[in-house]
Amino acid sequence: MKKIVVLLILAVISISPLLACDISITIDKAKKKYKPGAEVVVKVKVILTHRNCKINIKNTQYKNQGIDILSGTDWKETSPGTWERKLKVKITETKAKEASLTVYRTCEIVGGTATVTFKL
Repeated sequence: MKKIVVLLILAVISISPLLACDISITIDKAKKKYKPGAEVVVKVKVILTHRNCKINIKNTQYKNQGIDILSGTDWKETSPGTWERKLKVKITETKAKEASLTVYRTCEIVGGTATVTFKL
C-alpha cells in the first residue's frame, strides 16, 4: 500500500509541470522578414490549465527585444479559462538579425511562457 501511495505522489509531481498555463502567440499576416518601423498585429492566447488561477489575466507580463508594444485590446474570455487579446507592435531593432516578444505568467503553481521571433 505504501508503494502505491509513493508512486501516486511521484506521478503527480512529474505531471504538474505539464499543467502550466498554455500560452500561444500568432502573427496576423506573417512575413518571412520584417523591416525596422514595420507595425505588426499579434494575437496572444492564454489557456488557464489550472482553471482556478489566483493570478489575474491582466497580470500577464511581456518582455520585448527590438520591438515596442504600441497598443492592445482588452483581454476577452473566449471560453471558460481561455483568454485572448491582440497587440500592435512596432519593429525597432536595426542591428540584430531578429526581434522578439515573450509573454509569460508567473504563479505559485507553475506559470507559462511563449515567445515569437521576427526575422529582420
